[in-house]
Amino acid sequence: MAIKENVEVFAVKQALSYLDKDPEKNLPKLLDWFDRFDRKDTLKTQREMIRSVVMDPDNNWHKLVMSLWEDIDPGVRNRFFENFIINGCLLGYQRQKEYKEKYNCNIPWAILLDPTSACNLKCTGCWAAEYGNHMNLTYEEMDDIVNQGVELGTYVYLFTGGEPLVRKKDIIRLCEEHPDCVFSTFTNGTLIDEAFAKEMLRVKNFVPAISIEGFEDATDSRRGNGTYQKIIRAMNILKENRLPFGISCCYTSANAEVIGSEEYFDQMIDMGAKFAWFFTYMPVGKGAVKELMADAAQREMMYHKIREFRQTKPIFTVDFWNDGEYVGGCIAGGRCYCHINANGDIEPCAFIHYSDSNIREKSLLEAYQSPLFMGYHDNQPWNENMLRPCPVLDNPGSLTRIVEESHAKSTDYQNLESAKEFSDKCVETAEKWAPVADRLWEKSHGGCAACGRCGKAENN
Repeated sequence: MAIKENVEVFAVKQALSYLDKDPEKNLPKLLDWFDRFDRKDTLKTQREMIRSVVMDPDNNWHKLVMSLWEDIDPGVRNRFFENFIINGCLLGYQRQKEYKEKYNCNIPWAILLDPTSACNLKCTGCWAAEYGNHMNLTYEEMDDIVNQGVELGTYVYLFTGGEPLVRKKDIIRLCEEHPDCVFSTFTNGTLIDEAFAKEMLRVKNFVPAISIEGFEDATDSRRGNGTYQKIIRAMNILKENRLPFGISCCYTSANAEVIGSEEYFDQMIDMGAKFAWFFTYMPVGKGAVKELMADAAQREMMYHKIREFRQTKPIFTVDFWNDGEYVGGCIAGGRCYCHINANGDIEPCAFIHYSDSNIREKSLLEAYQSPLFMGYHDNQPWNENMLRPCPVLDNPGSLTRIVEESHAKSTDYQNLESAKEFSDKCVETAEKWAPVADRLWEKSHGGCAACGRCGKAENN
């Protein structure tokens, strides 16, 4: 297996070198090669979609792809393609599939992990603000997580927190030690400076996703005065150094209209963002501000706006609640990803702070076979309507049941909150979203639960 994988990686490097000579001309030829490489048709749907846009120079996706050659450092770009496409999506996926079948459990495509609970900001409604700086994963623990993950086929690692860049040196060290992996981070951006940009250029396999709440007023009102300008400075540094980055947007009752506006999308693209992750506010923890939860009308607005801009804007977007139809519903619990907090607790999701496993006591594989994770494995999807994917926000009670059955414990060590208390905060929001989601699902699918349920879109 190792010899085969090394040969395939070498082939991709050669192909990328060929592509660099004239991307506009040679990309279609590379796709022909990729068709032959993907012998098992693992990514047939994705390949066909990519081919359709590459052949149209006026297409926004074509413009996005070409911008990767115009705006991004060649070494960083090629390392990303090698690690993400070959390791993360082809070789990694095949290995994950083998272990899923062998052990009858979920094996994640990506792992989120918190290097630290410390943060230099105190954002309204953020659970990390309640945790303080007393929890940290050691470098050795993070290195062991990556080693175990790669063995199981997981090559993508995203840092959360806390503010991950409090641990800049250890993050760069992990990038050096694991050059075959993709590393990213959800960061407030305020700790990105010229020196760190030079380190990113050196290791070539680190891509930040900067959290931003909209324009200056909205961002500073939640994250603190002056934060927006620090974010803009960080984006300018990354752009000037030809480094790829994206944005992470939490839409709330207070900022959804701004986050979903064309003006906002255009500004982020102008700043240099190549991708955008969208989340809706979750009332995690006893200190959560329930009033920040987006209402049904705002969530529907985001559903339509993101789909509209996917047809017109050169930026890659994912809405982790409204895109359930593309991935077969909930992707947590190891189905596509899981989360490891700064105390070593292995959680199903970054928003689900319950666990029955810890990295200091169990291996990753043992955690994936634990009662809590098997509760996810055996019950996903939580709803036949993929626009209602979440076991908390969309299906209150589902999480409560599996947490209680697995005897999982709360991992919020400041103010323990039961799964029922957490879920109860979402009941009213779920009830109001259900008829809207059902209407949208019926309109787009005619009641067919096609995505991820009958093989038309494989759960990956």
